[in-house]
Amino acid sequence: MQTSLAGNQGDQLAGASGLELWRRKYSRRLLAIDTAVIVWAVAGAFVVRFGFAESPENKDGEYVLLSLALIVTWCLMLGFWGSREARILGAGSEEYKRVIAASAWLFGFVAVISYALRIDTARGYVGLAFPAGVMGLLAARWLMRQHLTVDRKNGLSSSKVLIVGTLPAAVHLVRSLRTQPAAGYLPVAVHVPSAEAAANHGIDLGIPITASEPGVDSVLRAIETAGVDTVAISSGAPLSPIDLRQLGWELAARDVGMILAPALTDIAGPRIHTQPVAGLPLIHVSTPKLTGGKKVAKRTFDITLAGALTVVLLPVFVLIAALVKLTSPGPVFYVQERIGLRGTSFRMLKFRSMRVNADEELHQLLTAQGSADKPLFKVDNDPRITPVGRILRKYSLDELPQLLNVVGGSMSLVGPRPQRESEVALYDDAAHRRLYVSPGMSGLWQVSGRSNLSWEESIRLDLYYVENWSLMGDVLILVKTFKAVFATTGAI
Repeated sequence: MQTSLAGNQGDQLAGASGLELWRRKYSRRLLAIDTAVIVWAVAGAFVVRFGFAESPENKDGEYVLLSLALIVTWCLMLGFWGSREARILGAGSEEYKRVIAASAWLFGFVAVISYALRIDTARGYVGLAFPAGVMGLLAARWLMRQHLTVDRKNGLSSSKVLIVGTLPAAVHLVRSLRTQPAAGYLPVAVHVPSAEAAANHGIDLGIPITASEPGVDSVLRAIETAGVDTVAISSGAPLSPIDLRQLGWELAARDVGMILAPALTDIAGPRIHTQPVAGLPLIHVSTPKLTGGKKVAKRTFDITLAGALTVVLLPVFVLIAALVKLTSPGPVFYVQERIGLRGTSFRMLKFRSMRVNADEELHQLLTAQGSADKPLFKVDNDPRITPVGRILRKYSLDELPQLLNVVGGSMSLVGPRPQRESEVALYDDAAHRRLYVSPGMSGLWQVSGRSNLSWEESIRLDLYYVENWSLMGDVLILVKTFKAVFATTGAI
């Protein structure tokens, strides 16, 4: 157990000012990029709609003035909507939502004013400027996020965080924050009660762990020693409500941020609602339900997109079927029993990527590598895979026939990994919740490592999906799937 921290008051001030300097610099950079994109979109729409020649519509320069006003107002709206706030940059969808909301409100306001004052605004001009600007802004923000993510993975451009709480809760929070460095929270120290620290000598997080008697003063000393700019209060922190209020005042005076990290895990933002009651910020967690309108929307989305893809990819189906048939004796399709919604079994279709009777060799191969009794059956350097099958698996082309499963209703485009009955037999009570929704062709497991995932990681991702399903989440997963497939990581 490490019980001392290096640092001094000067380092603290330097660290805090450095973070504030980064935030201001990054905000100015975003402002410059936003302005450039908006100028490009508005000027482009002007040229496309009116051209450079004089015309009755722009001879008095009304649209030149409108364009200038639109550029300035658009930049201001992005600022008013907080799209450049440091806490939303780097991870999550909030930044993109604010960019879209600010732009939509601006052009909605333009439409209302035009209608109320009977101003004949050229619809082609507005119709070009709005989508071009929004798409350009989102693309620019995405590129900036990639650069910021690289910096944060190297420990730069991040808030230095002191975690206060019981040791188990603090350890969980440290490890969770480290899995998402793009969020910009870098744990640099842990502060726990002295009695608990003395009983846990074997934990090594790679950062200092300080211990002292509970109270605001001890937390403030740890802040000064560590030189942090953010304090995260985890569950079980030895601070009374009065202490927390006093700590909040002290942190505000020192320009140090405070984060409360409740003991909620794998809960997405849309399920969390805060309601102040009697001065208490009560957190409501809604129950996930895929019924009624949500169920209809998901099924409609599946049928529409899967049906369209099946028609478009029909030539690819024919080509793959011919390659499988000509290069290896046996059927074109491989059919296997998998467990689906509510534990019911279904026949999952794939293009055959292994030699015939490959299933009969599975147990022997697993026994040879010592994993016959483990879930997520996978044979390293599987000798049963055919040359064509290896290519199909690398790019997930062998899974294309599952589009027919989706159209038929036994699978979804997005959902938990479809597993064998022998794997489901190993489920505990928590893992059985993944059977509440239909298995998917893709899912969080597909975009987070594919077959490189461990059993525990796969189950955790599937449960997260079940607990936090949304139609927009399905769309984002499908977009990320294309990147994961072409990256081919963990494909075989």
